[in-house]
Parts: sequence; structure tokens; C-alpha cells
Amino acid sequence: MSQQEVPSGPALMVRGPGEVVLEQHSGVAAAAGEVVIEPHFVGLCGTDLEIVNGDLDPAYTRYPLVLGHEWSGRVAQVGTAVSEFAIGDPVVVEGVVGCLVCSACRSGRTNMCENYDELGFTLDGAAGPSVTVPAHLVHRLADGVPLAAGALVEPAAVVLRALGVLQIEPASRVLVIGDGTVALLAAQLVRMWSPATVDLAGLRPEQKVLAAAAGADAFTVDQPPDNAYDVVVEAAGATAAVESAIRAARPSGQVVLLGIAGHGNAARLLVDDVVNKDLRIRGSFSYTAEAWATTVGLLNSGALRPLPLVTHRARLEQFAAALHLLSTATGEPRGKILLDLRPDAADDDPGHPLPDLMKGDR
Repeated sequence: MSQQEVPSGPALMVRGPGEVVLEQHSGVAAAAGEVVIEPHFVGLCGTDLEIVNGDLDPAYTRYPLVLGHEWSGRVAQVGTAVSEFAIGDPVVVEGVVGCLVCSACRSGRTNMCENYDELGFTLDGAAGPSVTVPAHLVHRLADGVPLAAGALVEPAAVVLRALGVLQIEPASRVLVIGDGTVALLAAQLVRMWSPATVDLAGLRPEQKVLAAAAGADAFTVDQPPDNAYDVVVEAAGATAAVESAIRAARPSGQVVLLGIAGHGNAARLLVDDVVNKDLRIRGSFSYTAEAWATTVGLLNSGALRPLPLVTHRARLEQFAAALHLLSTATGEPRGKILLDLRPDAADDDPGHPLPDLMKGDR
């Protein structure tokens, strides 16, 4: 692709709650200090379903909207004054577009920008032909890192930021509640703190194989024991999971809440238990620029290996089947579902082939 060309083509557009279509989307040329990225892989998650269904807090969504906040791609065009990237570079892009001038941004809390904008939420995301972004949001992937793995940097950065706000001691007993991609990444990343054990509690027995791939010592679909864990990571996005997390924490334990339970939903809080157990309970929203850069570094070094958590791949025109699978229990393991936007749809890494969502429909 030449420097002057900006990709255009079909994009996965949410016109409003319940209305999802493919429609043509024209790219925007890079201005000074900007880069145009051609997306190759776009991950789908439960938050995308909430956007599609209109269940996400309206303060964080703006319709019409191109989906896609978990993604990777290659540089298609660079604007003037950008020298650190070349056409064809494999990259990932921070989705939180901080204003860089508010007090939160200046203190490094870009996730809490007072002028919040985010790709795939209030700005068009990556499930389309191109994305034009400020160059400071772009991070190059190391040679040999599969682009499919890069699409999981976003959820991994969310997890890493959450773990970083805790004070995790070596030999801690850790519980992760949830069995989706974020929970699986939490089980993998918390190993960096040298815990004694990492247990994962979910709802789907078929996820046991993915829990093992993520490095969990044990997986259960039963209620976790009370007062048993030093650190509890709630990554299920359900009020019942929040209540279980607080019960499972031992005295002087720590709980971090990652899941989005739905706008307006409330969990029951046994106040005396929180006080008497001297619990530390934290929420963690999104990721900071620092957490993103650290996550990319872990992926580039090989310390983060998320590709085994990818279980399905679909072409863009198969979006309806992909969203249906995301919302349906099939009895088979389901990790990350990727939309493959490349015209040839060939695997980046022959050693890590991605299964097709629609078998035989190639």
C-alpha cells in the first residue's frame, strides 16, 4: 500500500441498540502527528455485547459506532512529524484517548481522563478498514509476535492495571472469579507476583481446559470457600460474583473488582464483614498508558503468552454468528473470539493456527 492510500471498505457499525450492520466506511488520512492503522485482528468481548444491546452506561457510549476496542494491525500511513513508524509495522493502539491536559492525565491516570474518549466506545473502533490515531497511542510489536496475540493486549492491560493497584505478597493465595478472557488473563498475569496458588472459579465446566492453559492451579464451578484467599480478583461482571469475592477474602485480604455488572445493578454488601475482616476493596477501571506500555513489553519479551486463550476466528461478514457464539453456552471451551479482517486470512504463525468459527465455510 502506498503512502497516499487510506484503506476503505466494510465496517461493523452499531447504529443504535439492537441495530448492527455492515456498511462502507471511508478512511481518514493521517494529519501531522497521526498514524493510519489497517486492523488485522479484532477481539470481541462481553462489553461489545452490552454496546450492541444498549446495556452499557450511556456515559461511555456514543452511537452510531464502529465496534472494536481490542485489536492489532499494521501501519498503512504516517503523517508528517512521525518518524518512529514505517508502513507495514505491526502495532497495537491504546484505545483510551486522553486529553493529556486534565489533572487526571497529568498525574498518569489516563483511564480517568476528564474528557473521556475511547476507540470502540465513543469513537469509531477497529472492526473496519482503518483507524486514524495520534502517534503517541501506537506501540510497535516485536518481530515474531503474532498479530493475533496483539489483539489481547487491551484486556491484558486492564488486568495488569488492576493487579498493580493491589499489594500482592509472594506466597499469597489468589482466587480469580470468572472464566472469560479477562479472568483467564488474570490467572496468567498474577503469576508475576509469585503466589502460592491461583484458583479460578467460573460457571462453565468446559472452561477447565482454558484455565489450565492460563496457569490456574485449580478450577471449580462450585461456590468458593469463605475466608480462604489473600487476594480475590472479581472478573465475572455479575453482582453475585462481587458478593462471592467479598465472602472468599480472608481477614486482612484484598478484593479488586474488574467486571462490569450492568448499569444500575447493585450487589448486597455485608458491612460488618467488610469492617470486621479489615478488607481492602478496590475497583479498577480500564488501563493507564503506563499499564498499556508495560503489557506490550511483556508480550514483546515473551513473558505474556495469550494466544492459547484464542479459541475462535471469524471473518467480518460472519459477525452475527460470532456475536451469537459470544452470548451462548455451547458446552465447548470458549476463549477469545477474533474477527480476522485480512483479505487472505492466512495465519500469522503456522505454529499457532486459529480455528475457524464456521467450519467448512472458507
